[in-house]
Amino acid sequence: MCTVTFIREQEHFFITSNRDEKINRGKALTPRIYKVGMTDLLFPKDPDAGGTWIVLKDATTAAVLLNGGFVSHEPAPPYRRSRGLILLDILAASDPEGSFGEMNLIGIEPFTLILLQECKLHECRWDGQKKFKNLLNAQQNYIWSSATLYSESTQQRRVDWFTKWHTTYPHPSLQNILHFHRFAGDGDQKNDVHMNRGGLLLTVSITAIQLTGERALMHYLDLKDGSVFSQEMNAFPCIAL
Repeated sequence: MCTVTFIREQEHFFITSNRDEKINRGKALTPRIYKVGMTDLLFPKDPDAGGTWIVLKDATTAAVLLNGGFVSHEPAPPYRRSRGLILLDILAASDPEGSFGEMNLIGIEPFTLILLQECKLHECRWDGQKKFKNLLNAQQNYIWSSATLYSESTQQRRVDWFTKWHTTYPHPSLQNILHFHRFAGDGDQKNDVHMNRGGLLLTVSITAIQLTGERALMHYLDLKDGSVFSQEMNAFPCIAL
């Protein structure tokens, strides 16, 4: 997994993720607030490993994880800990960006972490040997596709779709963004944003996080059964722009 977009629209931040998974993986549990250590976190839970791929902490901090670092890798289990649990460990820390920098990731499968913390956007990658951190411009919009599922050429096609879509919707609403995550593409089901590879590997859910100075919202669409879920967390102003 997966496909992730980050969109800044005036005072709103949107982080949206398509989760691409094998059909035999357990159905994710509907998002709820869990206490991880001493921290309340809102996330959908993977029933197989107990972790997650997307987390809302508060109105200033949220994160999403993609499988793989820069390029596709050959899995070499067993791994010391699942990436979904590592994500929770990082977000439960008082300083998630610092936690990534300090954490021992030897024995963890490669991943990419997109972290919005106090209105600063961090791209954190672990390639299995080394960490990489990049502070991005949170005034711009971005799309990422998992290196384990999508070639460089397909990733670029998705950038092109995203750019064209944003030209059509320069001031998108949450519904506009969700529509992109459901229908963007060129008719190639294997690589469209809502993907399906022979019914064996497919997009199983879409999760959107919306952060503003007044509220923090997670919107979750389960594509397996069509159920929709939304929940807010206590919000605090996002002032560090």
